Amino acid sequence: MKIRIQGIRKSYRSAQILRGVSMEADEGSMTCILGKNGCGKSTLLSILAGVVRPDSGSFQFEPNNGGSIDLFRRRQDASRLIGYVPQSTPLLEELTALDNLRLWYTGGRKLLRQELEEGVLKDLDIDQFLHKNVRTLSGGMKKRLSIGCALAHHPRILLLDEPGAALDLLAKEQIVTWLKLFCKKGGIVLLASHELGEIENCNRAYVLKDGNATVIDHKVGGARLSALL
Repeated sequence: MKIRIQGIRKSYRSAQILRGVSMEADEGSMTCILGKNGCGKSTLLSILAGVVRPDSGSFQFEPNNGGSIDLFRRRQDASRLIGYVPQSTPLLEELTALDNLRLWYTGGRKLLRQELEEGVLKDLDIDQFLHKNVRTLSGGMKKRLSIGCALAHHPRILLLDEPGAALDLLAKEQIVTWLKLFCKKGGIVLLASHELGEIENCNRAYVLKDGNATVIDHKVGGARLSALL
Protein backbone atom coordinates (compact mmCIF):
# COMPACT_ATOMS: atom_id res chain seq x y z
CA MET A 1 0.00 0.00 0.00
CA LYS A 2 1.28 3.45 -0.86
CA ILE A 3 0.20 6.91 -1.99
CA ARG A 4 1.55 8.86 -4.97
CA ILE A 5 1.14 12.62 -5.30
CA GLN A 6 2.07 13.95 -8.73
CA GLY A 7 2.24 17.39 -10.29
CA ILE A 8 0.06 19.31 -7.82
CA ARG A 9 -0.33 22.92 -8.91
CA LYS A 10 -2.28 25.69 -7.23
CA SER A 11 -2.46 29.44 -7.83
CA TYR A 12 -4.38 32.20 -6.09
CA ARG A 13 -4.88 35.04 -8.55
CA SER A 14 -1.36 35.85 -9.79
CA ALA A 15 0.46 34.01 -7.00
CA GLN A 16 1.57 30.47 -7.85
CA ILE A 17 1.69 28.61 -4.53
CA LEU A 18 2.41 25.07 -5.72
CA ARG A 19 4.35 24.49 -8.95
CA GLY A 20 4.01 20.78 -9.60
CA VAL A 21 4.52 19.09 -6.22
CA SER A 22 5.21 15.35 -6.34
CA MET A 23 5.91 12.93 -3.49
CA GLU A 24 5.08 9.44 -2.28
CA ALA A 25 4.64 7.58 1.01
CA ASP A 26 4.55 3.89 1.87
CA GLU A 27 2.45 1.76 4.18
CA GLY A 28 3.56 2.02 7.80
CA SER A 29 5.56 5.20 7.20
CA MET A 30 5.59 8.75 8.53
CA THR A 31 6.48 11.40 5.95
CA CYS A 32 7.31 14.97 6.91
CA ILE A 33 6.79 18.03 4.72
CA LEU A 34 9.08 20.77 6.02
CA GLY A 35 9.00 24.40 5.06
CA LYS A 36 8.81 27.94 6.32
CA ASN A 37 5.48 29.49 7.23
CA GLY A 38 3.62 30.52 4.08
CA CYS A 39 5.43 28.11 1.74
CA GLY A 40 2.24 26.22 0.84
CA LYS A 41 2.24 23.29 3.26
CA SER A 42 -1.29 23.96 4.52
CA THR A 43 -2.53 24.50 0.96
CA LEU A 44 -1.08 21.15 -0.10
CA LEU A 45 -2.68 19.25 2.79
CA SER A 46 -6.01 21.01 2.20
CA ILE A 47 -5.88 19.86 -1.41
CA LEU A 48 -5.08 16.27 -0.44
CA ALA A 49 -7.91 16.33 2.10
CA GLY A 50 -10.39 17.49 -0.53
CA VAL A 51 -11.01 20.88 1.08
CA VAL A 52 -9.34 22.89 -1.70
CA ARG A 53 -9.46 22.05 -5.41
CA PRO A 54 -6.07 21.89 -7.21
CA ASP A 55 -5.45 23.50 -10.59
CA SER A 56 -3.91 20.22 -11.76
CA GLY A 57 -2.23 17.07 -10.51
CA SER A 58 -3.16 13.65 -9.17
CA PHE A 59 -3.39 11.84 -5.84
CA GLN A 60 -3.30 8.05 -6.16
CA PHE A 61 -3.85 5.35 -3.53
CA GLU A 62 -2.31 1.99 -4.42
CA PRO A 63 -3.67 -0.88 -2.27
CA ASN A 64 -1.74 -4.08 -1.71
CA ASN A 65 -4.06 -6.09 -3.97
CA GLY A 66 -3.01 -4.06 -7.01
CA GLY A 67 -4.62 -1.31 -9.01
CA SER A 68 -4.86 2.37 -8.20
CA ILE A 69 -7.57 4.70 -6.86
CA ASP A 70 -7.69 8.33 -8.01
CA LEU A 71 -8.55 10.10 -4.75
CA PHE A 72 -9.32 13.42 -6.49
CA ARG A 73 -11.96 11.85 -8.72
CA ARG A 74 -13.35 9.19 -6.39
CA ARG A 75 -14.32 11.38 -3.47
CA GLN A 76 -16.30 8.68 -1.68
CA ASP A 77 -13.18 6.51 -1.54
CA ALA A 78 -11.15 9.52 -0.44
CA SER A 79 -13.56 10.24 2.42
CA ARG A 80 -13.22 6.63 3.54
CA LEU A 81 -9.43 6.45 3.27
CA ILE A 82 -8.33 9.88 4.53
CA GLY A 83 -8.37 11.46 7.98
CA TYR A 84 -7.44 15.15 8.24
CA VAL A 85 -6.34 17.19 11.25
CA PRO A 86 -5.99 20.89 10.31
CA GLN A 87 -3.82 23.30 12.26
CA SER A 88 -6.84 25.16 13.64
CA THR A 89 -8.96 23.04 15.96
CA PRO A 90 -12.12 21.53 14.41
CA LEU A 91 -13.60 21.06 17.89
CA LEU A 92 -16.64 22.79 19.38
CA GLU A 93 -15.22 24.53 22.44
CA GLU A 94 -18.51 24.82 24.32
CA LEU A 95 -19.06 21.04 24.31
CA THR A 96 -17.34 18.29 26.27
CA ALA A 97 -14.79 15.98 24.70
CA LEU A 98 -17.41 13.21 24.72
CA ASP A 99 -20.00 15.38 22.97
CA ASN A 100 -17.47 16.24 20.26
CA LEU A 101 -16.70 12.56 19.75
CA ARG A 102 -20.40 11.75 19.41
CA LEU A 103 -20.64 14.20 16.51
CA TRP A 104 -17.95 12.26 14.64
CA TYR A 105 -18.65 8.67 15.68
CA THR A 106 -21.95 8.26 13.88
CA GLY A 107 -21.94 4.47 14.23
CA GLY A 108 -23.63 4.72 17.60
CA ARG A 109 -22.70 4.82 21.26
CA LYS A 110 -21.74 1.14 21.37
CA LEU A 111 -19.03 1.69 18.75
CA LEU A 112 -17.79 4.81 20.52
CA ARG A 113 -17.64 3.00 23.85
CA GLN A 114 -15.70 0.17 22.23
CA GLU A 115 -13.14 2.63 20.84
CA LEU A 116 -12.79 4.25 24.26
CA GLU A 117 -12.28 0.91 25.98
CA GLU A 118 -10.01 -0.91 23.54
CA GLY A 119 -9.54 1.08 20.33
CA VAL A 120 -7.80 4.17 19.05
CA LEU A 121 -9.38 6.49 21.63
CA LYS A 122 -7.92 4.35 24.40
CA ASP A 123 -4.51 4.53 22.72
CA LEU A 124 -4.85 8.34 22.78
CA ASP A 125 -5.86 8.30 26.51
CA ILE A 126 -8.90 10.44 25.76
CA ASP A 127 -10.81 8.87 28.66
CA GLN A 128 -8.66 11.03 30.97
CA PHE A 129 -10.61 14.17 29.99
CA LEU A 130 -13.74 12.72 28.42
CA HIS A 131 -16.25 14.78 30.43
CA LYS A 132 -14.37 18.09 30.45
CA ASN A 133 -15.38 21.07 28.33
CA VAL A 134 -13.03 21.47 25.38
CA ARG A 135 -12.31 25.11 26.27
CA THR A 136 -10.68 23.92 29.53
CA LEU A 137 -8.36 21.39 27.87
CA SER A 138 -4.65 21.87 27.28
CA GLY A 139 -3.28 22.19 23.76
CA GLY A 140 -2.03 18.61 23.84
CA MET A 141 -5.41 17.27 24.94
CA LYS A 142 -7.17 19.20 22.17
CA LYS A 143 -4.75 17.84 19.60
CA ARG A 144 -5.27 14.25 20.77
CA LEU A 145 -9.03 14.77 20.68
CA SER A 146 -8.83 16.24 17.17
CA ILE A 147 -6.88 13.19 16.02
CA GLY A 148 -9.43 10.92 17.68
CA CYS A 149 -12.25 12.65 15.81
CA ALA A 150 -10.38 12.42 12.49
CA LEU A 151 -10.01 8.66 13.00
CA ALA A 152 -13.71 7.99 13.60
CA HIS A 153 -14.04 6.22 10.23
CA HIS A 154 -10.75 4.27 10.56
CA PRO A 155 -8.85 5.89 7.66
CA ARG A 156 -5.65 4.40 6.21
CA ILE A 157 -4.09 7.81 5.54
CA LEU A 158 -3.72 10.54 8.18
CA LEU A 159 -2.90 14.13 7.17
CA LEU A 160 -1.75 16.48 9.94
CA ASP A 161 -1.01 20.19 9.64
CA GLU A 162 1.55 21.37 12.24
CA PRO A 163 0.64 18.70 14.84
CA GLY A 164 3.26 19.96 17.30
CA ALA A 165 2.48 23.68 17.02
CA ALA A 166 2.17 25.46 20.40
CA LEU A 167 2.54 22.20 22.34
CA ASP A 168 4.99 21.58 25.17
CA LEU A 169 7.63 18.86 24.91
CA LEU A 170 5.61 16.22 26.77
CA ALA A 171 2.52 16.80 24.62
CA LYS A 172 4.61 16.54 21.44
CA GLU A 173 6.13 13.26 22.63
CA GLN A 174 2.66 11.85 23.34
CA ILE A 175 1.48 12.75 19.83
CA VAL A 176 4.59 11.25 18.22
CA THR A 177 4.24 8.05 20.25
CA TRP A 178 0.68 7.61 19.04
CA LEU A 179 1.55 8.43 15.40
CA LYS A 180 4.23 5.74 15.47
CA LEU A 181 1.62 3.29 16.76
CA PHE A 182 -0.72 4.25 13.89
CA CYS A 183 2.09 3.58 11.42
CA LYS A 184 2.97 0.29 13.11
CA LYS A 185 -0.59 -0.84 12.44
CA GLY A 186 -0.10 -0.13 8.73
CA GLY A 187 -1.27 3.46 8.44
CA ILE A 188 0.33 6.23 6.39
CA VAL A 189 1.07 9.55 8.10
CA LEU A 190 1.77 12.72 6.13
CA LEU A 191 2.50 15.72 8.34
CA ALA A 192 3.44 19.31 7.59
CA SER A 193 5.69 21.26 9.92
CA HIS A 194 8.03 24.23 10.15
CA GLU A 195 9.79 22.69 13.17
CA LEU A 196 13.10 21.06 12.25
CA GLY A 197 12.83 18.54 15.10
CA GLU A 198 9.85 16.85 13.44
CA ILE A 199 12.12 15.27 10.84
CA GLU A 200 13.74 12.99 13.44
CA ASN A 201 10.53 10.96 13.77
CA CYS A 202 9.94 10.47 10.04
CA ASN A 203 10.91 7.76 7.57
CA ARG A 204 11.01 10.22 4.67
CA ALA A 205 11.14 14.00 4.43
CA TYR A 206 10.48 16.63 1.79
CA VAL A 207 11.30 20.32 1.80
CA LEU A 208 8.65 22.54 0.23
CA LYS A 209 10.25 25.69 -1.12
CA ASP A 210 9.33 28.05 -3.96
CA GLY A 211 6.34 25.85 -4.77
CA ASN A 212 8.39 22.69 -5.30
CA ALA A 213 8.98 19.64 -3.10
CA THR A 214 12.44 18.08 -2.81
CA VAL A 215 13.12 14.81 -1.01
CA ILE A 216 15.95 15.07 1.54
CA ASP A 217 17.84 12.76 3.86
CA HIS A 218 15.58 12.50 6.93
CA LYS A 219 18.69 12.20 9.12
CA VAL A 220 20.05 15.58 8.09
CA GLY A 221 19.84 18.28 10.74
CA GLY A 222 21.24 21.49 12.14
CA ALA A 223 22.68 24.11 9.84
CA ARG A 224 22.45 21.87 6.76
CA LEU A 225 18.70 21.48 7.18
CA SER A 226 18.19 25.17 7.91
CA ALA A 227 20.03 26.01 4.70
CA LEU A 228 17.66 23.79 2.70
CA LEU A 229 14.67 25.75 3.97
